[in-house]
This record gives sequence, C-alpha cells and structure tokens, in this order.
Amino acid sequence: MPITPIPVSIITGFLGAGKTTLLNRLLKDPALADTIVIVNEFGEIGLDHLFIETQDDNMILMASGCLCCTIRGDLISTLEDLIKKQDTGALKPMKRVIIETTGLADPAPILQSLIGHPMILVRYTLDGVVTLVDAVNGQSTLNNHSEAVKQAAIADRIVLTKTDLQPDTEVLRARLKSLNPAAPIVDAHKGEADAAHLIGTGPFDLSNKIPDVAAWLKAEAYSNHHDHHHHNHDDHHHAHDHDINRHDAHIRAFCLKSNDAIPMAAFDMFLTLLRSAHGPKLLRMKGIVKIAEHPERPVILHGVQHVFHPPVQLDRWPDSDHQTKLVFITKDLDESFISRLWEAFLGRPGIDTPDRSAMLDNPLSLRRE
Repeated sequence: MPITPIPVSIITGFLGAGKTTLLNRLLKDPALADTIVIVNEFGEIGLDHLFIETQDDNMILMASGCLCCTIRGDLISTLEDLIKKQDTGALKPMKRVIIETTGLADPAPILQSLIGHPMILVRYTLDGVVTLVDAVNGQSTLNNHSEAVKQAAIADRIVLTKTDLQPDTEVLRARLKSLNPAAPIVDAHKGEADAAHLIGTGPFDLSNKIPDVAAWLKAEAYSNHHDHHHHNHDDHHHAHDHDINRHDAHIRAFCLKSNDAIPMAAFDMFLTLLRSAHGPKLLRMKGIVKIAEHPERPVILHGVQHVFHPPVQLDRWPDSDHQTKLVFITKDLDESFISRLWEAFLGRPGIDTPDRSAMLDNPLSLRRE
C-alpha cells in the first residue's frame, strides 16, 4: 500500500525566544493529537522537557549536545527508530513529529539531514520551519549571532514574541523581511501564533527563500558527503571539525545544582547581582529552585540577558528529583565566577558570606573583564 509520509515541523529560535511556551500552546490543540515531540537542549542538564505538556508522554529528549553538531546523527536514528516501532505496532500511529531545537542551533544542517536522507525522505516530509524572534533582544541577537540570522532566513513562518514588552517592532520587522521576504510574521501576544497559522502550512520550499539558504544547504550536503567518506577510512573518527567549531568558542553551557533550599530573599539578591553585573553575557538562564519557605513547591525561572520573567511557583515538583538546578548559557562569562557567587548565597563552608552585603552595595565590584 502507498505510504503516507509523516509531516515533520521544526520550531526554532534563539535562546529565550519562547519556544517551549509556544509548543505548550500548540499541543493543546486537538488537531495535534498523536504528535511526537523531540526536544533538543544544549548542555549537560535538560529542563524544558519537564514543562512540555504532551499527551501520553509522547516526548523524546535529546540533550548533551546540539542537533546541528554532535548529536546530528542521533536525530536520524531517532526518526528511524520511531518508524520501526510504528511499523511493528510498538508505537501507535504518529500523525506528526515536532522538533524543538536548542536556541543555538544552526537550522541548515538539521534541514539537510531531513531532506537528504533516503529513508527519511520516504517516510517523513518536512512540513515547514517556524522561527521565534524575541522582540526585546531580536536586533542585538541578529547582530551578534549568525545562527539567529539563519533561523530567520530559513523560516516558513516567523513568530514575534514579547511584543508586550517591546511593542515598537517596525525596525525589527523590516530587517526580518529583508532576510525572508516571503515568510508571514505573526504576533504571539495578539494570539496569532496558533496551530492553524503555524502547522500544516505546506512542504518546505526553497524557491521563496533568499539565495543564501540554498547555499547553506548545499554546503551542508557537501560536508555530509565529505564526513561519511572520511569516516569509512577511519572508524575512530566520530566528531568532525566543522561540527566542533560550529558554535562560538566563547559560548559555554553549565549547570549549578544543590540539595539545599535557599531563602527567597537570598535568591532574589543573587539574581539582582548577576543581572546588574553581567546581564548582557547571560544568553539564557533557566532553572527550578527549591525555596526555603516552600520546599515542596519549587519556583521556575526563565531569563534572557537583563530580562527575567516573574518566577512561577509550581504546586509540586514535576518529577522525583527535588534538587535545585540552574542552567546557564553564557558568552565570555566564567563558570567559576557564577558558581562562587551561588555558593556565597547558599552560605556554604569556606565562603565568606558576610561579603554578600558588600556585593549588594557595590554590584560593580562583580564585573570582570
């Protein structure tokens, strides 16, 4: 019998643009029942999968690397495995797959993997790329990160987020139009980012993209061919230079963990000092925190540079792990500095905790060149 390919939608956007929030909104639509969600997180600890509301646990977490880099082949293996499970009855039929990329992902190698692999071409169809752009930080992100430029240029739909914080988007919209003249731009704050506008909009089409997009995909296709050829002659070659060096060497991801509860006032002070001293270097911060006043009701935190959303208190922990976990993605900011600051506010032995008052009086003393 003819095989109907399963549509694959990609949701991308730079760090903190609101991908998980959008995905949760989309998954509430009955039209997206029986959707498999693949979540990619950059760094040693993944958190977003705890807060994505899927039906029947139809979610796969791909952590410890970026889909456009070290675990690129794992995406193909995952999609192949889903097909095998569906064909053998171990998995009920999928109606759609949604891939949420890490905010650092270059979408070109991900797309090339999906459109250049024989089995994937037969069993899946690339059904569009949705790119989120943060209205507050969008201009600086496009100026400083090539990944953000590619995410915008490759999109079939562009979603502006945080327009409630930055309603004047005329300049940003003009820039996005220059990168991607054909992609409709919708405003999430106005309720335009729903499944009807973003999902099932038709196959990915290169013909309405700027010429750079085809060039990026062609370069990735050549790179894939070169890597496979090299791999056949050296079984120990598992990582390739173009993958390792894809991200800026100044960008680091790390996680702070603690079993100790922290008073809310101390935690607020920690965030205030960190933002005032090094806000621009905090590309992304997210976490789940055990607060001393309510240790059984953790607090969820999301922040991008100077912009931190109000903490949200959960009714209970989302899983059996009741540790505080703070994930940071930074640029030119040393992990040891943040960890020492965190230890100080936890009052750990060996830390001169009285200095907290001095640090609050003079946050500029925390700045480092």
